[in-house]
Amino acid sequence: MIYNKPEQKPQHTILGIDPSKSLAYFMAKFRKHLAIFLWIIPIIFGPLSYSAKAQGLQACLRWITESDSIILADTQGNILIRKHDRKERIPASTLKLLTALVALRELGPAYRFKTTCYLTGQGNLLIKGYGDPLLISEVLNDMAQVLAGRIHRIKDIIVDNHYFSRSITIPGRGHSTNPYDAPPAALCANFNTINVTRDRHGNIISAEPQTPLTPLGERIAKTIGARNGRYTLGDDPDVASRYAGEILAHFLREKGVAVTGSVRLGTLSPAMRPLLTYRSPFTLREVIQKMLEFSSNFMANQLVISMGAIRYGPPGTVEKGLRIVRGYANRELGLNNIRVVEGSGISRDNRISAKDMLTVLMHFRPYHHLLRKKTNLFYKTGTLKDVRTCVGYIKVLPMDLYPFVIFVNRPFHQMDHIITCLLKATIRKKKGL
Repeated sequence: MIYNKPEQKPQHTILGIDPSKSLAYFMAKFRKHLAIFLWIIPIIFGPLSYSAKAQGLQACLRWITESDSIILADTQGNILIRKHDRKERIPASTLKLLTALVALRELGPAYRFKTTCYLTGQGNLLIKGYGDPLLISEVLNDMAQVLAGRIHRIKDIIVDNHYFSRSITIPGRGHSTNPYDAPPAALCANFNTINVTRDRHGNIISAEPQTPLTPLGERIAKTIGARNGRYTLGDDPDVASRYAGEILAHFLREKGVAVTGSVRLGTLSPAMRPLLTYRSPFTLREVIQKMLEFSSNFMANQLVISMGAIRYGPPGTVEKGLRIVRGYANRELGLNNIRVVEGSGISRDNRISAKDMLTVLMHFRPYHHLLRKKTNLFYKTGTLKDVRTCVGYIKVLPMDLYPFVIFVNRPFHQMDHIITCLLKATIRKKKGL
């Protein structure tokens, strides 16, 4: 027997829902599908709470662990975001902002370093250094030009580097030939380094057209096996001073001054009158801009030691300079918990909290233009092994600078993500989006 099934009407469905069903049935089905959809979205696209648009500045905290600190304030100093900001961290090279601020307040933005020249009764030219961090080849060439108008013949060039202590130790500085390890000295040229390369025959030559390859420079380059690049002159301040003297001798000869003797060390007699007090063409403001741009450890500690010698008298030492830095931080900034053992940030023993660094930034704001600049951002970074730091200002409006501090004291390679998050969220917040 054959049974015929009743004829069924074709079903046209939307999301599996029969349109002939009641409205209540349809709404129940819709809510079910909507719930599934909203549950799946975060899995595919990430948690909604991490959206900078949804959470604003709070979204930027997702990278900050117990080893890190972050703080951001508006232009009046009102805190917009913070996390672990009272914990002391290793600041690395961002410490240079404190050194720069103290130097600007102690010496003044228009201060110029000096180098003095004397003519002895024996016909020698004595050069005394006072810690100029930017005594570069171009400056020595200009100094030689001025001297050539006053002398025509000399015997020896005597270099005096006693303005600084002869036993200076910078905590954290290594003894490599890398430029960031260049030691300080009262009289030194080109950041206490040589810059050399090799010609096609393998001979050592100067890598800078403005800098001669002196006998001492060539000997050092051969000793350390230099190939191509910038290298420190070593730890001996006497070597640094003799090298500066050799560069000056070269430029004097170029300008027609007969230099018949050698370059040697010596000490200024108090009775001698200067033939020339040469003032650097660079103001302290310009020195600090270069120090921050190239993150020069050498220049930072030259400033610290020089400040100490100027205020407390020679010989300059790290401790004399740090007495000024700590005193300013304590009395003027109200920072009583920082630990500063040198001025560049190269030492891992330096400590400062993000909150205290924010105070430094609030006072450094008149000099913010001395920092490196990207679109809407003035900043200074710091790097040591397992340390990444960045401080600066977010430019929200032409006159609105929001200071920020990010200290990461662990292996980390996403600093750009944090900065981008802060930048976008801050500008969005200011615009009311």
